[in-house]
Amino acid sequence: MLLIVADDMGYSDLGCYGGEIPTPVLDSLGRRGVRFSQFYNTARCSPSRASLLTGMHPHQTGIGVLTRPDLPHGYAGTLDPRVPTVAEMLQDEGYETALFGKWHLAADTQKPNASWPTRRGFGEFFGTLAGCSSYFDPQTLTAGERPASDAKDDPEFYYTDAIGTRARDWVQGRGEGAHPFFMYMAFTAPHWPLHALPADIEAVRGLFDEGWDELRTRRLERLEAEGILPEGTRLSERDPSQPAWDNAADRDWQVRRMEVYAAQLVALDRAVGGVVEALRARGELENTLILFLSDNGASAEELPLDDPGAFVQKDAAMRTGTRDGRPLAIGNRPEVVPGPENTYASYGVPWANLSNAPLRRYKRWVHEGGISTPLIVSWPDGGLAEGAVVEEPAQLVDVVPTIRQALGLGQVEAPEGRSLLPLLQGTDAAGATQFWEHIGNAAVRRGRWKLVRDYPQPWELYDIDADRTELDDLAAANPELVTELSAAWQEWADRVGVLPWDAMLERYRAEGLPEWLTEE
Repeated sequence: MLLIVADDMGYSDLGCYGGEIPTPVLDSLGRRGVRFSQFYNTARCSPSRASLLTGMHPHQTGIGVLTRPDLPHGYAGTLDPRVPTVAEMLQDEGYETALFGKWHLAADTQKPNASWPTRRGFGEFFGTLAGCSSYFDPQTLTAGERPASDAKDDPEFYYTDAIGTRARDWVQGRGEGAHPFFMYMAFTAPHWPLHALPADIEAVRGLFDEGWDELRTRRLERLEAEGILPEGTRLSERDPSQPAWDNAADRDWQVRRMEVYAAQLVALDRAVGGVVEALRARGELENTLILFLSDNGASAEELPLDDPGAFVQKDAAMRTGTRDGRPLAIGNRPEVVPGPENTYASYGVPWANLSNAPLRRYKRWVHEGGISTPLIVSWPDGGLAEGAVVEEPAQLVDVVPTIRQALGLGQVEAPEGRSLLPLLQGTDAAGATQFWEHIGNAAVRRGRWKLVRDYPQPWELYDIDADRTELDDLAAANPELVTELSAAWQEWADRVGVLPWDAMLERYRAEGLPEWLTEE
């Protein structure tokens, strides 16, 4: 069993989901396996990963926002030891377990504690305990429960490659007749900062020269051709805060940003490919269940900061876009461009708008652009409906029940989700209602109807079957449905422990912390 998570990857970035970025390994797994067109995460990295690994909603796990400890008035910010992970479940069944990559589920990353991966069911761990920092010298890099010196010992170190190498070597090193395994590959790519290897940047050179307007249109065309979206799907408008490509300033700079982002995905695909080939060489690929998804939609966070004074507690990298204080090259300033270790930049709103094409909004929102992710499932010996695209809506809480049923382990007591195995095998399955909440943004989907709120605005209502890009708000014409769905959402929120965002946001602002920059 292999579970793979990308970080901040948009809905249409992969080739098999309409993108132009070369991701041949994932594309092959997707087109030969099963792809979901309406699979949902929970809009942010730590909550999504907590939900993915436990089958619970993030609020039930102690991680309602991120790993910031906000007790007694907020969430614990650390994975509740009383909530079992899928790794613990499988370890109890005799599985060998390993995690390579980002954890980001523990508030305390300085000393081993009950929420570290080695104490949550993972027999092997190499990766980072916290979130984003650097691909060349990542903070909190850890092997087991000790700091790892790989980045300092190896001048060629690059985090995405290191995850792939460690995971591949672990597969190759398993003995003959070994126990079944569960591996979790948890990438930071393609999350900012924009750090990539020169060869990978060169591999995507020129792909984005036509700009975001033309490329958004082409992505929608390819999504329809792949059967991911129905013909006639409307393209959401360009983000209203952004200019048309023909009117954009510093276009060479903008292209470079997107090229580095894409290069990060090239490296991720290569890392997955190493593990796939190792499994193939062992004769285990056909009987390995592989799932791939992203923890949230594309990130529209702008680095360097538009308003440097808004976040004075952060280091100079977020204010200048570099680690040594030299201004990042924009326009005619040629000093530093994204990619090398010294830089600290993101690709910003206009390219995130491309990554999520044709959808609206981004990471942190629970509109379609914030929560829609590719879900690729490959299991040649598992009787899947190979080559199928599943249109039934599903979300992260469904993953643990699916894994348990696929591996013959039975259902967990009182699951939040339902197994997707019938859908994967081409049979009908009962639909389910999905719920979301993140930093006050909220949504509920029942069948074709989705009620969604951009905090603190009123509810909006969309017929997702006819309007996937959420362009026609039908709330005013359907007040009874708004009342019914909002009541269902509130009942769910009370049951799973959703806390009011107002009080937490007030404290964040008092400390000078914009809500999108509360992650470490």
